[in-house]
Amino acid sequence: MGQPLPIAVTSTQASGTYRPQAEVCASCTVRQFALFGALDEAALAQIHYRIADIRLEPGQTLYSAQDSGSAVFTVRRGVLRMERSSESGERRILRLAGRTDLIGLESILHQTYAADAVACTEVEVCRIPRVLIDELSVAHPGLTRDLMKRWQRALDDADEWLTELARGPARHRMLRLLLKLSEYGEDDGRLWLPTRQEMGAMLDMTFETASRLVSALRREGVLKSVDGRQARLDMDALMVALREDGER
Repeated sequence: MGQPLPIAVTSTQASGTYRPQAEVCASCTVRQFALFGALDEAALAQIHYRIADIRLEPGQTLYSAQDSGSAVFTVRRGVLRMERSSESGERRILRLAGRTDLIGLESILHQTYAADAVACTEVEVCRIPRVLIDELSVAHPGLTRDLMKRWQRALDDADEWLTELARGPARHRMLRLLLKLSEYGEDDGRLWLPTRQEMGAMLDMTFETASRLVSALRREGVLKSVDGRQARLDMDALMVALREDGER
């Protein structure tokens, strides 16, 4: 399990000067894709003080499975992993969440969180209290419809993870994982690269198999290391490898 969640704070500028949460919300680069993207400035001004801006370092835990769900979270930057541990202590990564994703949806139904949410990279999220969503759903009926769409998206992601990344030949699963990771890449083309242990927990394979496959894909030019936790993909080479893999 990751490190404990740090205290929530409002964002700061590079100089360290205080930025009111209203300014953070108004200038948010994912606002149009986020849960409250449809709200106008007047409506946003009425709720911003109830939204907390939280920053996590890699390995820190946003929330843990079986914690009482009191809020949902919009991911503004970075990648988190949703993971569970079996009674024997075996860890399994269920899926990833990235920019614009809404996580912790089970809290809306007053349920406990279903998995641990752990930062894979530096992460910024907005914490939105469940009671605020309940109140806004009355005044803004479209919010409920948006929530349903996001819930369906989360279900689709979970289904894709199960069908594409947890079944089939090991090489196919690794190629599909790299394709999935590209969705969470930076604007300059860099993407977060899981450790071999994390790949094993995602793809239900051994550390040795994950290491062998990554080494082979590097030799083939599909994957290029930037540093220990970042890499670049040759998307053309990846798509060729996926096509050839599908033809076998």
